[in-house]
Amino acid sequence: MNITNMYRMFETSLLGLLGGCLFYLLDFPLPWVLGAMTFVMLWQGFTKRESYWPNAIKNSGFIILGTYFGLYFTAETFFIVGPNFISYVFLTIILITISIFISSTVTNWINVDKITSVFGSIPGGLTEMTLASENLNAESSLVVIFQTVRLLTVLFIVPSAIVYFFSGSAGNIGGILASQSMVYGGWNYLWFTLPAITGILLQNKIPAGLVIGPLAITAILNIGSVDLASIPHFLLIAGQISVGIGLGKNISFADLKKGGKYCLVYFAIALTLIIISFGLGAVLANFTTLNLATAILSVAPGGLIEMVLTASMVGADPAIVSALQLTRILLIVIFVPPFLKWYFRKKVEQTAA
Repeated sequence: MNITNMYRMFETSLLGLLGGCLFYLLDFPLPWVLGAMTFVMLWQGFTKRESYWPNAIKNSGFIILGTYFGLYFTAETFFIVGPNFISYVFLTIILITISIFISSTVTNWINVDKITSVFGSIPGGLTEMTLASENLNAESSLVVIFQTVRLLTVLFIVPSAIVYFFSGSAGNIGGILASQSMVYGGWNYLWFTLPAITGILLQNKIPAGLVIGPLAITAILNIGSVDLASIPHFLLIAGQISVGIGLGKNISFADLKKGGKYCLVYFAIALTLIIISFGLGAVLANFTTLNLATAILSVAPGGLIEMVLTASMVGADPAIVSALQLTRILLIVIFVPPFLKWYFRKKVEQTAA
């Protein structure tokens, strides 16, 4: 790494830290993630300076948070998730179907083709949806823009709404972390090398491998007889800032401008899906043993990390939210792209015939 990159990395780190501290002082939800993301995004947009944030540092943040989420898992988690699994999958399919219907319907009034519209608004991973859309000759650049709009909408609205309705104030993860007891774990910290190695090995093998791998291994160790140490508070905050910076660095004003007026359309679609997901979450809570906050955060079309962190703020069960959000991610990434490819190819063949 040369001197210029070191300076830019220091500049980016400082921006992320300042953003996190400001959002923390203002008592915003998820301050360390959203504050870092916002400051880096705005800095790049207004100064035209590209931030520098090595993948190794960003990946370390994902591994730290994945490991932290795994500490919530107990044997009881699986006894709770098991009976509710079918109901959750059914409601997730409903949400995906509604997303496809709405995003297809709006193309009757805007100059965007149906394939691009569907892949741009479906609540899946940005990278995975973009790659899948390319195979069907969609406008992948627009898919990136519309997925970015969806991501920003979910990140800023879902945590704020959940915190407002379930805690009565915009509490923050920093305060929660500070209230937890921290005991030095000594040699027990060596156990965390296993989740870290797993995350590195799986990062390009499965969707969200950097989070899912450490989470799964830590959960297995925690459920077993292993005495795991607690993760230091400063490390959790550093992990959140690292992830926030990584998100902010990938959001470009130029891309959003390219989407133009259509960004408002896909903002409205994202907002509609959020409202519908809240309703589906209420249905899930009504027909299962899950409390309302846990059910809504499990169904919400947000990122795994943000939804689990929000769960830890409002008294929901982070382990159950983790397990069900992972189910949603795998459902969307594994089954939705092949289904959409089949569906749109069938439509093309019918049109040709």
